[in-house]
Amino acid sequence: MLPTTDNRVRSHTAPEINRRIDAEIEQSIRFYAGHPEKIDQRLIELEHEWDIERALEANAASLAMFGVLMGMFGRRSFYWLPGIVGGFLLQHAVSGWCPPVPLLRRLGFRTASEIHRERYALKALRGDFADVARATGNGERATAACYAVQAMRT
Repeated sequence: MLPTTDNRVRSHTAPEINRRIDAEIEQSIRFYAGHPEKIDQRLIELEHEWDIERALEANAASLAMFGVLMGMFGRRSFYWLPGIVGGFLLQHAVSGWCPPVPLLRRLGFRTASEIHRERYALKALRGDFADVARATGNGERATAACYAVQAMRT
């Protein structure tokens, strides 16, 4: 059975790397709990952080283009490179693992889920979801929750 989208990279990452990433997220949240004036800046940084998927896509596209260009300029033996890279991308799409994943995880690239976890915890610390907790009645709570979700996207 294939792993879920949210868990596929983590399930193929060494446990010590997952623990390190989780500890860094927790450490960040604890730091910003004591420095709420710095949360806005950290949220901006998180918006610009590349997740592992983006890093893999950029890496694969660069290698594929390199292989095609080298092939076009007389080094026909380089035409195998885009095929290999495409195979790795397909393998990653299906299983969540391909050869660059362990290296990128060790370098600190996080999944989108891990980045979102830190972002939403910081937004909760900042009080972005207080209106949901204060709302009374199902309709008011639903409206407040919709606005909170919209705020999460910004």
